[in-house]
Amino acid sequence: MMRALNARLRQGYRTNPFPAEDPVLSPRYAGLPQLDPGACNACGECEKACPTQAISAHTAPSELKLDLGRCIFCGECEKACDQGAISFSKTFRMGATEREGLVLGKNTEMRIKRLNDEMLRCFGHAMKIRVVSAGGCGACEADVNVLETIGFDLSRFGIGYAASPRHADALLVTGPVSGNMELALKKTWEAMPDPKLVIAVGACAISGGIYRGMPEVRDGADSTLPVNLYIPGCPPHPISILNGLLGLLNRLP
Repeated sequence: MMRALNARLRQGYRTNPFPAEDPVLSPRYAGLPQLDPGACNACGECEKACPTQAISAHTAPSELKLDLGRCIFCGECEKACDQGAISFSKTFRMGATEREGLVLGKNTEMRIKRLNDEMLRCFGHAMKIRVVSAGGCGACEADVNVLETIGFDLSRFGIGYAASPRHADALLVTGPVSGNMELALKKTWEAMPDPKLVIAVGACAISGGIYRGMPEVRDGADSTLPVNLYIPGCPPHPISILNGLLGLLNRLP
């Protein structure tokens, strides 16, 4: 016991200071895409390079759009654009409470709206989440799980994971919702007590991702359940997931 206590004293406080301070992210981190319609010549090369058809750019420069719900942040569009009309920033604050809010372009506002007062009274200080991988590859699941480690310490916000849907306030979905998982997802939702929320994490859970349009999947959680929060990425950074949860709960400074 003394050995463990001495090791903890040597290591010091290891939890990142977010949301009081923004975290230091890797130089290789690809965050929120930035669009510059003024630099676009509507050549359509970025659109051709996108593996998930997330970009619309072949009609007119002013119509340049990027759907974050489909984007897998591969960077192929940035490489294909000689004009620099698309670039990836270091911004981790990504998410929306409405699906349309993830479509970047003219007159688009990506916004996470806080829950209404009644829901905040229920979940504002404590919320339990049931996580369901509905056919995911494991990447989004890993970044969801890491939030409970000492580096992020999700429990300091009163948020934790529930083993049973009967004890859960929110259902967090990863994966494109495969046909084999559709019924299980519905039953999990039905087993949860009201009021309850649905959070779609990752491109697959939002739109089907790279599997979109395949007969084996349902192209995301909102084909089956009413989604309250969309967090894009492939996978989203843990800090993006945490930012989305805190924004929904009105806990951001």
